[in-house]
Amino acid sequence: MSEGQIQDEIRLALSDEPGLVLWRNNVGVAMHRGSRVVYGLAIGSADLIGCLDGRFVALEVKTPTGRLAPDQRRWADLVRARGGFVATVRSVAEARAAIAEARR
Repeated sequence: MSEGQIQDEIRLALSDEPGLVLWRNNVGVAMHRGSRVVYGLAIGSADLIGCLDGRFVALEVKTPTGRLAPDQRRWADLVRARGGFVATVRSVAEARAAIAEARR
């Protein structure tokens, strides 16, 4: 299963979580009229971003063998240092557990 498919399953499964809203965050680079354009929240930012009862939350979705890139680690460290919650998840069950942890 691809990361995109896992993301879709997680978004659907968590859509009824009280106090939680998540958005898919696509990050990349494109050429537009000869200029390089970076889009998305930030380089390295998580796949799913949102709020849980007023707190910034982010879920980085990986396949069972996927690993975080250095930019993703740096971004997660920055968010955690400022009070946000970030988790790497590989399934709906891990995403539910991460949100439960964020609530504590």
